[in-house]
Amino acid sequence: MGQMQLNVPAIGILRGVDSVFFSEILSASYEKGLEAIEVTINTDKALDMVSSLRSKVRPGQFLGMGTIRNLEEAKLAINAGAMFLVTPNLDTAVINHARENGVPVIAGAFTPTEVYQAWNAGADMVKVFPCNAVGPGYIKSLLGPFDEIPLVAVGGVSRSNLSEFFDAGVKAVGVSSALFGQNALVKKDINALAQSVENFIEHCRQCSSKT
Repeated sequence: MGQMQLNVPAIGILRGVDSVFFSEILSASYEKGLEAIEVTINTDKALDMVSSLRSKVRPGQFLGMGTIRNLEEAKLAINAGAMFLVTPNLDTAVINHARENGVPVIAGAFTPTEVYQAWNAGADMVKVFPCNAVGPGYIKSLLGPFDEIPLVAVGGVSRSNLSEFFDAGVKAVGVSSALFGQNALVKKDINALAQSVENFIEHCRQCSSKT
């Protein structure tokens, strides 16, 4: 993915997370093998969290921002130090701005037309969202005509269907509670969260290595 090479093709998505707990999540998740974490821009204090923790991210690790819906949010995210952007929708202005600033962008799309437009506009990868509405079979269908486009499955991805998505041809997945552990996030249990991340990453390595 351009400047963002992942050994483990998983992106951790954090939305609505407490800013104090966010620092702990980053440290524990990176230690357990997760290489890319995105915090959504509509999370309280998201810009401050990224700007304050950006300097602690080591080589081979990535801290980005998601739910980038428009050019204004793209500018705010990049100014805060986001190392990659993820969008839920297709906005070519966001893609252009990211490219101009050398920041990888994973652009959101759903229909075949949107997937192609996102790729044609210069997205590094295309996020198929929401995948829980269609499942792995939809990915496989998209890759019939668009076999050169690296797709990222987001929405409804879990440990139970992870292998199906990789078998269908995705290059990466974006995951939230299935990765970090819903109870661990709610209870702010960093030990349980670290164990959940470790388990998911190991499973992800196995599933992605088969393809």
